[in-house]
Amino acid sequence: MTTAPIAGACMTSAAFPGQQAQAAREVNTASLCRIGQETVQDIVFRTMEIFQLLRNMQDRLGKLQEHLRQLSVLFRKLRLVYDKCNENCAGLDPVPTEQLIPYIEEDGSKHDERSANQIRYASEERREVLEVN
Repeated sequence: MTTAPIAGACMTSAAFPGQQAQAAREVNTASLCRIGQETVQDIVFRTMEIFQLLRNMQDRLGKLQEHLRQLSVLFRKLRLVYDKCNENCAGLDPVPTEQLIPYIEEDGSKHDERSANQIRYASEERREVLEVN
């Protein structure tokens, strides 16, 4: 079944060799021109994409440089604040860090002293209130 069309095609090209070659050349030339046109369009499109990406990169670079400049200004501002705080605190007596951190002591004697002081204070207040009444 498949041999008949192939044989017919061979006979057609053998019977009209000039016309077949001319038609093949025209179709191939038109196809080649279409392929060439599509290739040129792809080249132009990709070139435009490249320029768009470069423009975006330039914009991003500008934004990045602006953010870096602002960070530099903020660090300078922070340094001025730090220096001013140190200047203002220069005359103060330094407090040991251990005194700034609240903690529960393992030794129960200090806790007992505090409790005794609180009880004594509460007793004195109670006595004063009773005397007034």
